[in-house]
Amino acid sequence: MRIGIDTPIVTRVPGAHSAWEETAGIAELARVAVAADRLGFHHLTCSEHVAVPADAAEVRGATYWDPLATLGYLAARTERIRLATKVLVLGYHHPLAIAKRYGTLDTVSGGRLILGLGVGSLREEFALLDAAFADRGARADDALCALRAALSERKPHYEGAFHRFSGMIVDPHAAQGRVPLWIGGRTARSLRRACELADGWTPFGLAPEAVAAMLARHDLPAGFEVALSTGPLDPLGDRAGTRARLEGLARAGATVAGVALAASSAGHYCDQLAALADLAADGGLFG
Repeated sequence: MRIGIDTPIVTRVPGAHSAWEETAGIAELARVAVAADRLGFHHLTCSEHVAVPADAAEVRGATYWDPLATLGYLAARTERIRLATKVLVLGYHHPLAIAKRYGTLDTVSGGRLILGLGVGSLREEFALLDAAFADRGARADDALCALRAALSERKPHYEGAFHRFSGMIVDPHAAQGRVPLWIGGRTARSLRRACELADGWTPFGLAPEAVAAMLARHDLPAGFEVALSTGPLDPLGDRAGTRARLEGLARAGATVAGVALAASSAGHYCDQLAALADLAADGGLFG
């Protein structure tokens, strides 16, 4: 099981982030990313919301750094760690816009993009962006097929229910021949969508036992990734508990873990990263 980082600072959900992140900025983010890269972690993440209604922010949080700008900056500060959108909302973008923008990110990062994608659920944000909400699931399926046709192609062609394009050049495009697509969500439909149209599933808000039960109902494709997240871990203060949490994710079917770390500062966070890397290497948790 590979271990990545659910990046601090860039997303602040109430109750799920540490106090030090409130005043942290780009210098602290770079410090964390460079440490994670040096220590061999699998990926960094950045989520997407354009604007969150004030009443919804009490639950969802209000701080969401833009993933393209953020991951582009981190690409320049790191060498090998993968860069994952977790997640980009499909309905907010034309597939060719994603292919161009994130294909360029894949190119400038040397082929390190993981494109995490979701259907979206915040009705007010859809309305703000003049994006269709009622049939967003069907539109997302079509957009996924269009993306697969376009991401790694200079002259993409696609004919679908909602998207059609041909005779257009997208240059640059993704450096990877097949950019990994991970589908976010917590429903059975999101897992089916991931199995049918993508390369992995990254659910949220589900207990490991629930994930295991859902996975057991599917014949997963070869190479299919299951990226599960942890709550805050404390490898310096609770090594055994941290190991147990990660082993629980592996038993549930995770091929990739996305970890959050309890910390009091950027320096403490980097110390926690080092302790986690040591634990993972010692226990054979790094894939």
